[in-house]
Amino acid sequence: MPVSKSRLSACVAYVRGSLAARADPEKAAGMQAYMKTDMPFYGVQKPGRVEILRTLVREYPPADREEYESLVLALWALAHREEKYLAQGLAFAFPEFIVPESMTIYERFVVDGAWWDLVDEAATHPIRHLVLEFGDQTWPVIDRWNEDRNMWKRRVSLICQVGAKQRTDAGRLFRYCLARAHEREFFIRKAIGWALRDYAYVDPEAVARFVTANRERLSGLSFREGSKHIGHLVGS
Repeated sequence: MPVSKSRLSACVAYVRGSLAARADPEKAAGMQAYMKTDMPFYGVQKPGRVEILRTLVREYPPADREEYESLVLALWALAHREEKYLAQGLAFAFPEFIVPESMTIYERFVVDGAWWDLVDEAATHPIRHLVLEFGDQTWPVIDRWNEDRNMWKRRVSLICQVGAKQRTDAGRLFRYCLARAHEREFFIRKAIGWALRDYAYVDPEAVARFVTANRERLSGLSFREGSKHIGHLVGS
């Protein structure tokens, strides 16, 4: 059932009003500078956003996936960074709607967000859930993203298993890292290192073998990050 316009308007008004009431122009300037973005901030830091999100989830729970999409995208379309953070928070709060049919929402987070804070939240929360729980439907999409022209999609393919622990598809992880190892883009090199370092907590020997065998193919940054905690296992 489509979300009613009045409910959608009320949800948007609540978010805007709550953020405006907590706005701090001095903090907004600092947050904007830190994120290196022209997107405006209210200056509401995480503790204040958490309070707003709790009420948002309690007062505006989506009745079905269609309403979930409408509410999330209505908040995502707003101009301020904190509104986008809350859109993501709402999206992540209802795992029953984090299903393959919702992938277009998370793709919007990646393509429109186009910066590490928004992209990485999408990668390591809903997209990780999708590859773990709906791999047959989701992995083909991520396989394509690893070769996509959009750098942020490529980054997602590398880091979407961060936190997956023993459920990590190690074969895909290593294959994706090698496929992107030639790139000079910082966010790709850093992503390779992050993904390898995270998996090293699960299987340090496998990561050590990988980084040692591919030392000449990996960038210095990827190699250092990937072997940060397993130096004693990495060949000289």
